Amino acid sequence: MANWNNLDTLKSFQNLFNISNVDIAEEMAGTNGADRVKKYSVPMAAGLSYNYAAKEVNDEILDALKALASEAELSEKFEALYNGEVINTGEKRLVLHQLTRGQLGDKVMADGVDKREFYLNEQKRIAEFANKVHSGEITNAKGEKFTTVVQIGIGGSDLGPRAMYLALENWAKKNGCFKMDAKFISNVDPDDASAVLNSIDVAHSIFILVSKSGTTLETLTNESFVIDALKKQGLDAGKHMIAVTSQTSPLAKSDNYLEAFFMDDYIGGRYSSTSGVGGAVLSLAFGPEIFARFLDGAAAEDKLATEKDLLKNPAMLDALIGVYERNVLGYDSTAVLPYSQALSRFPAHLQQLDMESNGKSVNRFGEPIDYVTGPIIFGEPGTNGQHSFYQLLHQGTDIIPLQFIGFKNSQLRNDVDIQGSTSQQKLCANVAAQIVAFACGKEDDNLNKNFEGGRPSSIIIGDELTPEALGALLSHFENKVMFQGFTWNINSFDQEGVQLGKVLAKKVLAHETDGALAEYAKLLNI
Repeated sequence: MANWNNLDTLKSFQNLFNISNVDIAEEMAGTNGADRVKKYSVPMAAGLSYNYAAKEVNDEILDALKALASEAELSEKFEALYNGEVINTGEKRLVLHQLTRGQLGDKVMADGVDKREFYLNEQKRIAEFANKVHSGEITNAKGEKFTTVVQIGIGGSDLGPRAMYLALENWAKKNGCFKMDAKFISNVDPDDASAVLNSIDVAHSIFILVSKSGTTLETLTNESFVIDALKKQGLDAGKHMIAVTSQTSPLAKSDNYLEAFFMDDYIGGRYSSTSGVGGAVLSLAFGPEIFARFLDGAAAEDKLATEKDLLKNPAMLDALIGVYERNVLGYDSTAVLPYSQALSRFPAHLQQLDMESNGKSVNRFGEPIDYVTGPIIFGEPGTNGQHSFYQLLHQGTDIIPLQFIGFKNSQLRNDVDIQGSTSQQKLCANVAAQIVAFACGKEDDNLNKNFEGGRPSSIIIGDELTPEALGALLSHFENKVMFQGFTWNINSFDQEGVQLGKVLAKKVLAHETDGALAEYAKLLNI
């Protein structure tokens, strides 16, 4: 049984304050910097690697982080999680998203069911359904094939699946795996649904309603929007819609859907891309085989997260370096910077994953804590970000740690040679230059042109963004967030912070308001 203690009670954490800080500008200069790049690298799954040479660590600090990992019992806590202990203390639930892509430990039984078999069965059902849609066995009312799939969901039912779809869309087209165009409706703003519906052939579209409870206000509102559009075209909505929901929700046995696929309370929305939430839309868009490859990459990376040696466990190492930056060095933000247009929405997914999980000020027992927890996460793909917020990253008063992601090859392999180099070479040159520029800076007598350096970063690098590589990336960050939550002794698997606004919005709609809330309702003409 693991011991759950607050971070500031751990001796190994206190010892970190007795170690001298690393001068990253000095460490990354010249041959010493080249040696660090070779030395401070950890293999990941799917041919990826995590390189932390430009982080403010050295062997002494890494040894101290090893001690912290041991005293905080991070490996033991992960083992307890994947073996089915109740880790989500706020909702008294198991945490089983890793089980959607592999079995890391013992058989997990819940509600009288083998949960691994449950997830596999749902994946099989989704695969069979997708194959029937692709073959034309399942069609619209006129017997015509569906050409577009539209996911209706919000939060984790949208951000993760949307980011994964965009990440593989061009790869699938290049490799002959593209089956159906996918669109997403999430915002309750009617302009969102209207814009999507205006951009598609509704008669040849199949809609996926994603709501675990079957009661999510924004999602049900958008479903009604879609049903209205279908009826206006004389179409039977029930012949165009499927549901991804829990077996106990009102959607589960409804006749309003072609089919219902099931998830459960043991997988949080932001961790649900490898469940039916991502599985249905990705299998319809690219085929079940591609979704299976995505799961394989995640499973292989999960396996690495069980490694007890910190320096062989990329997710745990990334997590503890982040804790060191947050709680010892005092950095309050992290920028996620993928040098891949395919990952354009990946930072938005990680923003929810990290900030909804670890934006907590009480420990897992509901007691206030006296140290900072999750950082602010933001980001954009390079090189666009370089012409946006990099000014602050380079010369602003705050030091913001950076997480780069890069690939040696593009997905489409369509390129031109301009001024002696291809576009992909220029992209890779930019990310390499930025890492060194952030770390080492540049002295100039003109202070406006002076770069202090000392801005830490890491990079996850691979050959190409494939389904396996995407799965490994997803798993890495899910496990990083988990390990940080364990270290901070918080519950990374509930999200009470999103509830209050929803409750008050319902009061506004019911005209049960007073004070400031009533006045704001008047201002908005509600």
